[in-house]
Amino acid sequence: MSEYVDTARRVISTEAQGLAALETALDNGLAQPFQDAVRLILQASGRVVVSGMGKSGHVGRKIAATLASTGTPAQFVHPAEASHGDLGMVTKGDVALVLSNSGETPEIADIVAHTRRFAIPLIGIAGREGSTLLRQSDVTLLLPQAAEACGTGIVPTTSTTMTLALGDALAVALMEHRRFTPEHFRTFHPGGKLGARLARVQDLMHDDMPLVGMDAPMTDTLLEITRKGFGVTGVTDDGGRLVGIITDGDLRRHMQGLLDRRAGEVMTRNPRSIAPEALAEAALAEMQGSKITSLFAVRDGLPQGILHIHDCLRAGMV
Repeated sequence: MSEYVDTARRVISTEAQGLAALETALDNGLAQPFQDAVRLILQASGRVVVSGMGKSGHVGRKIAATLASTGTPAQFVHPAEASHGDLGMVTKGDVALVLSNSGETPEIADIVAHTRRFAIPLIGIAGREGSTLLRQSDVTLLLPQAAEACGTGIVPTTSTTMTLALGDALAVALMEHRRFTPEHFRTFHPGGKLGARLARVQDLMHDDMPLVGMDAPMTDTLLEITRKGFGVTGVTDDGGRLVGIITDGDLRRHMQGLLDRRAGEVMTRNPRSIAPEALAEAALAEMQGSKITSLFAVRDGLPQGILHIHDCLRAGMV
């Protein structure tokens, strides 16, 4: 069993050495081409069209997905499909990002030729200096020489890891330049737990809020609490501003003569609230930290909605 672990350590160590070499290259000859690649993509009015064959193709799909989800429009075009009509997906205004470790993959010839014919900017990533791909590219990103982790040099391992890391570096550099925020990220990730964590309060809150005026009789107040089903009601002043809240705890504290009182006498003043634009995760943390189950969303003192802890649970935040 230990021999398997030894192999794992060797593979990870070899690939880590490749990444270290890539980092060193960014301090030397790769620095300027990398900056040129970022600027070329930022200047493009269209998409980044990523292409590659085999393992490079799989890496290319991931790079395209990462770019697209972080604010840079991108798509993957399979080079074989490109030769059978999909070249029409690569148009003026786009930037082509073509991957090939050898730089001589036959299947990329048509898409490379297409970019040259129609003056579409081409960024090439390859591991062989002077290869056809890099000679034809407007910006050349040459991977440093590094041993493949397989030991024989024939299985793409370290080279694909370096290519993937370089693609991630491009995506993050572009993301930071565009000042891409968690709210932007959520726009492209509405589903799943990640989307739920990045949801805003206004995405989950209820507009039909339990609200009564300060002079409302407690009989009407209890009906409002029961009718809306949140177990609480907000209390507003004459200007519609939220000035208090009535919870089951307030009801228990005022049991003596409760029905003879008015909402303003029973309420807890200055209730906790949150902005509608705040992340729902912040609202959940506030509710959990304060041991409450509901939170009003307030803007300029005026209630905009109410969020119940169950809304966060249903959204998959916990």
